[in-house]
Amino acid sequence: MDISQTIAELKNRPGFKDNVGMILVHNGVVRNWSRKDRSSVTALEVAPDHGRIEQLRQEYLRREGIFEIIIEARSGTFSPGDDLLFIIVAGDIRENIKPVLSELLDRVKSEAIAKREIAGR
Repeated sequence: MDISQTIAELKNRPGFKDNVGMILVHNGVVRNWSRKDRSSVTALEVAPDHGRIEQLRQEYLRREGIFEIIIEARSGTFSPGDDLLFIIVAGDIRENIKPVLSELLDRVKSEAIAKREIAGR
């Protein structure tokens, strides 16, 4: 995903100027160390459940003040530094937008993405 291009397209949608005062972006990347013990990681295999991701997106779109949510979850084998997950949340005010990004991110990661670290040698 080209974040700048996606945001530019979002800004051209009908209703954007009347409904959006904040856009938050999550850009998740592969780390070169494991979260559990900080051991070396050379690659990450990722398998998103796109159906579940869309269910979550639809659920959070119904929250107060949310104009749009865009999610791109990549699948395959990735190296440290590669982009994995993009979430864009656009809406009216920060009190409505910040919790949606935080909750949605946590739920996508826990409910809709399987991953396996490939250890360094």
